[in-house]
Amino acid sequence: MAPDKVQRTLTDGQEEWSVYSKTRSTITGEPLSKDEIEKLTKWFHATLYLCLGMLYLKENPLLQEPLKREHIKPRLLGHWGSDAGQSFTYIHFNRMIKKYDLDALVISGPGHGAPGLISNFYLEGVYSEFYPNISEDKAGMQ
Repeated sequence: MAPDKVQRTLTDGQEEWSVYSKTRSTITGEPLSKDEIEKLTKWFHATLYLCLGMLYLKENPLLQEPLKREHIKPRLLGHWGSDAGQSFTYIHFNRMIKKYDLDALVISGPGHGAPGLISNFYLEGVYSEFYPNISEDKAGMQ
């Protein structure tokens, strides 16, 4: 607000602070191509599938047979609520690191959102590099 203007009420300066005011974005055009969005979306969906498997399933990770009670873990370790956000954040930070060749890494706190990150590590092949006994196939998903 200009120094000579005095804001007398909240509505006097509403256009400056309202979430309904015109967006002041610095991005012109489309930030991601349709192809990038499609690939990132498919990757994201794959990570969420793995998250659900890690949280709920002890057998039948590819659902090659109808789901049965004995396929489901008796006690859940983890929390679905944070996995999607953890995965989404990791995917986009990793995309920016690669796109701009940044010397950076993603750090996420410990806790019950681990499947959100582990699912990405598994799809990248990094998890199996660190844990060679976890293969990148149906057996590794158990």
